[in-house]
Amino acid sequence: MEVNADNFFKAAALDKPRVTNKVGSNVTLINVMQIAGLNTLGISIARIDYAPLGQNPPHTHPRATEILTVLEGTLYVGFVTSNQPAPNRNKFLSKVLNKGDVFVFPAGLIHFQFNPNPHKPAIAIAALSSQNPGAITIANAVFGSDPQISDDVLAKAFQVEKNTIDWLQAQFWENNHN
Repeated sequence: MEVNADNFFKAAALDKPRVTNKVGSNVTLINVMQIAGLNTLGISIARIDYAPLGQNPPHTHPRATEILTVLEGTLYVGFVTSNQPAPNRNKFLSKVLNKGDVFVFPAGLIHFQFNPNPHKPAIAIAALSSQNPGAITIANAVFGSDPQISDDVLAKAFQVEKNTIDWLQAQFWENNHN
């Protein structure tokens, strides 16, 4: 295969706003699947649009650290550390970011971003330390898996009644499988 400039280019229009989804966000990821020239380089980038009160829900990148920069608006962000002995087990670290602020989410840790402004959207750019960082949205993975995780398992894990699990699975199953 002959290499040319197009292997390293995408007219991604990352300067254009995106329509947000049910939770009020839209992630436009540019990784090795969109730009072949990223292969083996260990980087990718994403534009994230947040509606007023929108969020990029709790998720993890199993193969990448993320550094997020707010371009417009305000974001409340946070992550939870990995399981550690008491007293610091699952410590929650958070910050309110304004335009121009930067925050780092270590690889593999559950994190989120939320736009607390009820009137204005927010925009951020995220750089990730992998050409294919992966993303696991926690609620979608747990309650919307195919086939579904047993409600007995989830009821015990979350210490709730089975009917609560059934209701949650129904919400995510409908959203993910229609």
